[in-house]
Amino acid sequence: MRAKSDALSPYSTATELAAALRARRVSSAELVDRSIARIEAHDGNLNAVVVRDFDRARQAALQADKALARGEQRPLLGVPMTVKEAFNVAGLPTTWGLPGMENLGVSDDTIAIARLKAAGAVVLGKTNVPLMLADWQSANQIYGVTNNPWDLKRTPGGSSGGGAAALAAGYVPLEFGTDLVGSLRVPAHFCGVFAHKPSGGLVPMRGFAPPGIPILSVDAEADLVAIGPMARSASDLVLALDVTAGPDAEKAVGLKLAMPPARHTNLKDFRVFVVAEHPRVPTSKAVRSALLKIETNLAEAGCKIGRKSSLLPDLNHIANTYGQLLSAFTGGNLPDPVFRELQAKAAALSPDDTSPDAMNTRAKVISHHDWVATDHQRRVIAQQWRQFFAEWDVVLCPVTPTPAFPHDNREPGARRISIDGAEVHYWLQSMWAGPATLTGQPSTTMPIGFSDDGLPIGMQIVGPYLEDRTTIGFAELAEREFGGFVAPRNFEH
Repeated sequence: MRAKSDALSPYSTATELAAALRARRVSSAELVDRSIARIEAHDGNLNAVVVRDFDRARQAALQADKALARGEQRPLLGVPMTVKEAFNVAGLPTTWGLPGMENLGVSDDTIAIARLKAAGAVVLGKTNVPLMLADWQSANQIYGVTNNPWDLKRTPGGSSGGGAAALAAGYVPLEFGTDLVGSLRVPAHFCGVFAHKPSGGLVPMRGFAPPGIPILSVDAEADLVAIGPMARSASDLVLALDVTAGPDAEKAVGLKLAMPPARHTNLKDFRVFVVAEHPRVPTSKAVRSALLKIETNLAEAGCKIGRKSSLLPDLNHIANTYGQLLSAFTGGNLPDPVFRELQAKAAALSPDDTSPDAMNTRAKVISHHDWVATDHQRRVIAQQWRQFFAEWDVVLCPVTPTPAFPHDNREPGARRISIDGAEVHYWLQSMWAGPATLTGQPSTTMPIGFSDDGLPIGMQIVGPYLEDRTTIGFAELAEREFGGFVAPRNFEH
């Protein structure tokens, strides 16, 4: 069951609050003060909102109330929200967790943030991330460790972990984050909220770059990376996506890229393919059970359900191709001395060494010739997805093999996760991020249940390229039928 959703509830959706603001049942100033009070009351335990901009938020709320009084109609006018620390927001630091970057001046908003503000959103501050956004835990030397509202000893996920924790704790109804290796999807799964990784290139990236790096040009997009919304309802994902999607141009605020409508408006009409197991990493009993339950519910609701298809792209091939391109992407951003050292290390490897570490080292220094060949494989896989989605509407699959895991501050190479008692390498959690990321497929994450020890479990809804309304629309229908967000214990009021 959804938490109480009257206009002044901490767990109201952005859609509900926007309607209440338009009807003048509540003011933006009241909503912003309520959010600030909740952050100040609870964030000592969570440490989610690490860059606070409360004074400017209060001023923006007063301006929103004046605009509402004049009868202005903007989708998010007066609605409070937070954004990921990695986004440039004029007047606030952007550090990506790197010490020494706190005082670099930021004079312009990331274009997506500018569009959210233009739609009337009131940005209260920025949420915590891991160092260089490179972990499924959100901790760094500047801002410290963010905890999961469901269990303070566990991670909220990463790299958009602070945002997911803020949503689950009822601070704000809306957050905006990024995703390369599940950085939107994993925190949503770990914290029991919704997230949407848009189709590649749908939401422009300009203004999203590591501190001190020139912002991307108007036409550039970062390979594999997507930026998108997080919320406590599927309808709010559409609301945020609609105001941020569209071509990157200086005067393109509000301009939409053509996204077709959802394939179906009735749940029973969906053709649903379920993938519960990955050849590279086991799926925990808790995650399998939650996915099986939703599969059973969907079948009883009339959906066509499938588990086997010769059209499904090979998950092993996806993992190999994704791993190559991901390592090449991260290697391309390394300082020259580090890159040269890796080149020497790769050259010294035995040709017979196919260990994960060896493969990763080679991929980080891959030649352009080999990158093009790997990119060709990506295009082949994209065509396979097109053929698959002619027969099926959505794919349901895990986000990670397990629910949220305990904080682990060991060196990444020494970390392991436990899957029903079996210890596996920490980075194998990335396997479920690849199918949607590699070819830019949209993926909506929604909560579907709980483990035996009370931790939330989510699933991915992956769909055809640019058919973001289909995956979100499916999530809306499933949420309506089977329930969605539930407030964490100790944060219900």
